[in-house]
Amino acid sequence: MTLQIYWASGSAFSWRVLLALELKGVPYESKLIQLSQREQRSPAYLAMNPRGRVPVLRDGDHVVYESVACLAYLERRHPAPPLFGGDAQETGRIWRLVCESLAYLDDPVEEVILPLYFGRHEEKRDQIARAAPRVHDELQRLEAALAQHPWLAGTPGPSAAECVIYPFVRSLERAEGKPAAAGFDLPFSPLRQKLPAVAAWMARVEALPGYERTFPPHWRG
Repeated sequence: MTLQIYWASGSAFSWRVLLALELKGVPYESKLIQLSQREQRSPAYLAMNPRGRVPVLRDGDHVVYESVACLAYLERRHPAPPLFGGDAQETGRIWRLVCESLAYLDDPVEEVILPLYFGRHEEKRDQIARAAPRVHDELQRLEAALAQHPWLAGTPGPSAAECVIYPFVRSLERAEGKPAAAGFDLPFSPLRQKLPAVAAWMARVEALPGYERTFPPHWRG
């Protein structure tokens, strides 16, 4: 049975798994969930993921959810090409970057982008002001790393670090283009001008085979 992925357009968490599937060349069946219609709260979906979140991987009778758990599952199920390194040193660097993203980048990025996406920027002005410097500090770390080598973990090609981090950086770029963002002094904006190494890395990710199939459909309008 073909592996199925249940995902939502614009979800950075879903995007992580879509990128991994494309990088590994794993055939999959796309199951696009409409969050606006609360399909993620349907009984059938909650039977797979009782948290009602995306993404979900279904491999026959086996179900995996939480984005990084999905990446780990794919790595064991489809080992080549490896996304978590070819030796202990690479694996350690990749997992360190993944853990740093989960601990230090994901939350402040969402604290910036979600109010800008959904028109809540005025009521969340203080939240954005607090989160933006934290995002800036993490982006500076990425900039320094990418000034030394083309991929985040110094691997020969893209790794799970790209799958985990790129969707959040690209979502941040989309948010900074919203008209409401002009009312904030975002220290990292415009992102591709202020962070040239990050910009070049984003372009490399965007040139990968299969990338266009992962791009959020509703962003194309």
